[in-house]
Amino acid sequence: MRQRRPVRGDTAALSAKSAVPPPSAKVLAIRMLARRDYSRAELTQRLARRGIAREDIAVALDDLAAAGYLSDARYASAVVAQRSGRYGKRAIAYALREKGIGAPDAQAAMAPLAATDELADATALWRQRFGTAPANEREKAKQVRFLLSRGYGLSVALRVLRAAGTPLDDDA
Repeated sequence: MRQRRPVRGDTAALSAKSAVPPPSAKVLAIRMLARRDYSRAELTQRLARRGIAREDIAVALDDLAAAGYLSDARYASAVVAQRSGRYGKRAIAYALREKGIGAPDAQAAMAPLAATDELADATALWRQRFGTAPANEREKAKQVRFLLSRGYGLSVALRVLRAAGTPLDDDA
């Protein structure tokens, strides 16, 4: 005999499905952290969107941080390692702020970048993407916009193009 599908008003059939309690904040956070690292602020936001109370979220995340599963410092270091060489220091710092990383953790994660030469990184990135000096003003603008979108300053972008042999007499 075929089972009938529950109708909207059929509470007996629906209550059998809802007998299983929803997962706790800690269980949901562990499931999310099993896929990839998150910052504390990101996890708070995601769990709040699922309708979990702020107090429950705070308790669950405190437990996970105490157990070593959740660490903003580790997450910040991973973001810096992933983006260094492809983005400038400003873009990386902005990404950390957007992810909700606190200033002490962000500064500690950005410390290894202090020794890097941003001009050399921008030149390597420009060479990988374009390789040749722009032939006209339109290409020059495109290349400058590319470097600016990657978080490098205008002065760095113009120095990269100047080193490539582009005449930049109208950029002052």
